[in-house]
Amino acid sequence: MKLLQLQTKVFADKTETLNYIEKFIKNTITPEVDFIALPEMFSCPYENKFFPLYAETYRDTTYKFCQNIAEKYHVYLSAGSIPVINAHGNIFNMAYVFDDNGNEITHYAKMHLFDIDIANGQYFKESDTLTAGDEIAVFDTKWGKMGICICYDFRFPELSRLMVDKGAKVIFVPAAFNMTTGPLHWNLMFQSRAVDNQVFTIGTAPAYNKEASYHSWGHSIVVSPWGKILNELDLTENHQITDINLNEVNAVREQLPLLKHRRLDIYNLKEIK
Repeated sequence: MKLLQLQTKVFADKTETLNYIEKFIKNTITPEVDFIALPEMFSCPYENKFFPLYAETYRDTTYKFCQNIAEKYHVYLSAGSIPVINAHGNIFNMAYVFDDNGNEITHYAKMHLFDIDIANGQYFKESDTLTAGDEIAVFDTKWGKMGICICYDFRFPELSRLMVDKGAKVIFVPAAFNMTTGPLHWNLMFQSRAVDNQVFTIGTAPAYNKEASYHSWGHSIVVSPWGKILNELDLTENHQITDINLNEVNAVREQLPLLKHRRLDIYNLKEIK
């Protein structure tokens, strides 16, 4: 599987952002690319006041844009995340995945909301505007099962393990770590989740924008089941293409059978819902 990740900017005008992303794809995609990944809140500035203003209903403008991209370029698309509002007025940080015919194959609402207050660092409270999701997302592809969660979700190892228990061999994470937590935790977390679960972990982030109120750490990343960083960007607007061999998952799990060696007679993890 050949993956193209886009570390993109967000403009104040949503239409301008979508046009920019399509041009970015056109200029970076190669005939061999099978899968494209976009960042968290790729068409909305990452700030609470903007989530209600940019929120769309299901199958609205950005959804259709992503469908069209997947179908037009015949690629699977992990369509980052966008704010989505339901009939009750609840707004979710929502991720969609489309197959190479433009069909939606899963959607996922961020379940761990980013409510943090770091001394001399970042303050953010997503729960001021967003509602938490409550469903795990694992989906089928032509390469096997994969999972998806969003940014802060990835800090909770239980969620990754539940996706792996459902068969995931790759975990996509549209994310926007900040300048406080990014330098300390970004690589550490993606490598830890990859090693513990023996999966590929894929983090796709927005580019750093000094004019924005929230500064993304960028550093979109791909990590192998061995914990090796296969590809990583810096802060700036850019893209990267990575070859991912899903056979490596089985090979690693056979050589270092961590999942088989769990003592399920002593401890267990189960999905309640």
